[in-house]
Amino acid sequence: MNRNGDVCGEAMVRPARAGDAGSIAAFNRAMAMETEGRVLDVLTVEAGVEAVFVDPGRGRYFVAEADGRVIGQAMVTTEWSDWRCGEFWWVQSVYVEPSWRRRGVFTALFGCVEAEARRSPGVVGLRLYVERENRTAQETYRRLGMAESDYLMFETEFPAEPPLSPSG
Repeated sequence: MNRNGDVCGEAMVRPARAGDAGSIAAFNRAMAMETEGRVLDVLTVEAGVEAVFVDPGRGRYFVAEADGRVIGQAMVTTEWSDWRCGEFWWVQSVYVEPSWRRRGVFTALFGCVEAEARRSPGVVGLRLYVERENRTAQETYRRLGMAESDYLMFETEFPAEPPLSPSG
């Protein structure tokens, strides 16, 4: 990515700054409601986003902005693969404001992430997960050159606890 970010039509993609945390948290809540019908706790999400800025080892955000405001986002976290002796970058917390969808904003976000990953030594690929019913997103990912994985994802969620402070 160049110093000023990559441009996609009217939108510019850049690494997120701490001042973007409010927009990112709001987008995360909107995404959870839109894709899963889940209402997320405001304080927990805000603490979770802030924690990424406090400790970049937890991840990093990229944002798309237009007219001086954030209109889309993606977060990258890493996973070590001992099979490949390298890192996979997970693309997460993807959201584009509804009025900006189908205008190339996510394509620009993904393009920046992919270019950065390809330039980073030791990165062996990109991964993301998507809701089974979200056919629109799946088609977008296929158009960007991604393929469905052979893996299924399993999880165990623990009961909610009050959010930790971002530093600990």
